Amino acid sequence: MKLENRRLCVEISESGAEVTRIFDKKNGTEMLWNGDPAYWKRHSPILFPNVGKTWRNTVLIDGTQYPTSQHGFARDSQFQCICEKKDRASFLLTSNEETKEVYPFDFQLIVSYTLEEKDLRVEWEVKNTGDREMYFTIGGHPAFRFAEAGEKKEDYILRFPGKDSLEYILIDMDEAAADPSKTYKLELKDECCPLTEEMFANDALIFDGGQIAEVWICRKDKTPYAGMRCEGFPNFGIWSVKDAPFVCLEPWMGRCDNVGFARELSEKENVNRTAPGENFRQHYTIMAGN
Repeated sequence: MKLENRRLCVEISESGAEVTRIFDKKNGTEMLWNGDPAYWKRHSPILFPNVGKTWRNTVLIDGTQYPTSQHGFARDSQFQCICEKKDRASFLLTSNEETKEVYPFDFQLIVSYTLEEKDLRVEWEVKNTGDREMYFTIGGHPAFRFAEAGEKKEDYILRFPGKDSLEYILIDMDEAAADPSKTYKLELKDECCPLTEEMFANDALIFDGGQIAEVWICRKDKTPYAGMRCEGFPNFGIWSVKDAPFVCLEPWMGRCDNVGFARELSEKENVNRTAPGENFRQHYTIMAGN
């Protein structure tokens, strides 16, 4: 499936409703990671019904323990294309007996992509088609590859418009869960910080509290390369793999579990809840540079 306008060419797979290519025609650059499994086999997976890992890879729902997989099952599910236009496409995933074995809710997940000049709008709609309130987290995970072969993280900076510092937490690598007991400060100079390998020594940087509404990957001279606008997201992740020529900007509506979280999913911080017959909607925008 291909979307195209004068500035961008976007390719999307029905497998996972995943964007697999974003080509910037003006600058002649492949913005999205190519999925080379030597570093990471994915491009821009959808994280649903859980972002990251749950504590001990299980989730408690109405007193019953269910097994979970990292980032949920949507990224490995086959979606159905329900809208196909030159500049817009929508994909549908519906609950079934297989999904109910690990997530006991009736739902429809609709993922829509719309080209708007040099922007790609990504929209999620979760419909509760069951007869009880449903709970979930959902997130994006696009990986932006560096523009030129041989470039490294140190060739880029991150810019956070309007910010002079940010606070983040890290993953407890032994427990594979977030550790909110320790916070770290990301100092910014003129809204920017260098991108380095050392940033990701403990997996992702996790920003809670709705701190990030816009972020840019820029050249060292501050020329914008790729950006994201994500207003209204309580959580945000920045992640990469050692020596990989890409960085992920991840807007999350809810996130991985904290160390030791063993309560009901309904009690999880920043969990999304949707009543029977109601819909949840959220979107973010990927932006090409100048």
